[in-house]
Amino acid sequence: MPRPMTMAEKILARHAHLDEVVPGQLIECDLDLVLSNDITAPIAIKTFGELGADRVFDPTRICLVPDHYAPNKDIKSAEQTKCVRDFARAQGITHYWEVGCMGIEHALLPEQGVVVPGDLIIGADSHTCTYGGIGAFATGVGSTDAGVGYATGRAWFKVPRTLRFVIDGELPRYSSAKDVILHIIGKIGVDGALYAAMEFAGSTVEAMSVEGRLTIANMAIEAGGKAGLFEVDDKTRAYYAGTAERPIVEYHPDPDAEYAQVYHIDAADIVPCVSWPHLPSNTRPVAESRDVDIDQAVIGSCTNGRIEDMRAAADVLRGRRVDPWVRCIVIPATQAVWKQCVDEGLMDVFIDAGCAVSTPTCGPCLGGYMGVLADGERCISTTNRNFVGRMGAKTSEVYLANPAVAAASAVAGHIALPSDLD
Repeated sequence: MPRPMTMAEKILARHAHLDEVVPGQLIECDLDLVLSNDITAPIAIKTFGELGADRVFDPTRICLVPDHYAPNKDIKSAEQTKCVRDFARAQGITHYWEVGCMGIEHALLPEQGVVVPGDLIIGADSHTCTYGGIGAFATGVGSTDAGVGYATGRAWFKVPRTLRFVIDGELPRYSSAKDVILHIIGKIGVDGALYAAMEFAGSTVEAMSVEGRLTIANMAIEAGGKAGLFEVDDKTRAYYAGTAERPIVEYHPDPDAEYAQVYHIDAADIVPCVSWPHLPSNTRPVAESRDVDIDQAVIGSCTNGRIEDMRAAADVLRGRRVDPWVRCIVIPATQAVWKQCVDEGLMDVFIDAGCAVSTPTCGPCLGGYMGVLADGERCISTTNRNFVGRMGAKTSEVYLANPAVAAASAVAGHIALPSDLD
């Protein structure tokens, strides 16, 4: 009989064609998908060529998404995207999304049913771990590894240890999935899950939407995690009803699986919080951050750009105006989310409140465009990183928060809770 295993161990064992694996074991696995974007794909394509490969291992299992500097912000970014576009066309890549049908990669792929539960995925982007929210083992790799993946459909892994986070109870008012992961990162630090799989469970998780789980998995990397994993349940199955490209495969941890550590967290302790500069782990309650004035608010990204996030922001902005000295930039994560915002009247709310609404892009998250900060400026953002210079000038500051807090802060002109506006 195989040893009891965690979710991560089961997925890796299956893709390595082994009955069991143990933490620290080196294995070679078959990949279900290889992902790259407009920044990372050109390097992967170069590696692919250097290998002497003529054709990708499977043109239906490569995903290329120009989303970081798209629509192209300058000539260099246009050349990057052209490289990716030409490769996709030459190789017959079926999963290539251009401006007008694209979206932020980590929101787009689950939405389109391209990534499915049970998959093993590598992506040349650190937030590939997002797909653990639907029960896949997904992790970021370098562009060289992605290029090898293009050619072979395989990759080496060291089986990670697993940390289990059991969160029970009801979240306080205005707290959300973003606060759950910020709370955890604040608790264990940015290296607290270094090269570990983070497995999430408990009544709080069970009550959470799939979108919320994707938000938490997205930021596993900010704790140093190799992957963040949630079990498949009825919500996951409903999310994929009619959209999954392939049959979903469910992996559940064995009751007696061995964990490196188990954390028990009371949801009542997870108050709305913000991560102060310059680390996601530098978390403080919003209630202790109200004296921080802001110049900009960004609502969107692969972390919080889904329709649930748009609704949360719109609920706060409805009937209100953004502070005249604050720039509030709203970026729906995909074209489908953008259209749903129109259909639900959320666009009217954003525009009436004085927000700028963008086509889907990663732009401001990495200081690329659509919201670059000047020296000394402060931004509250629903993105996932607040490192030095992350969104612009090295003396600028980024404060991470959930969509409702970001929207309330845009109205107040300083970090605030929605209740502060009443």
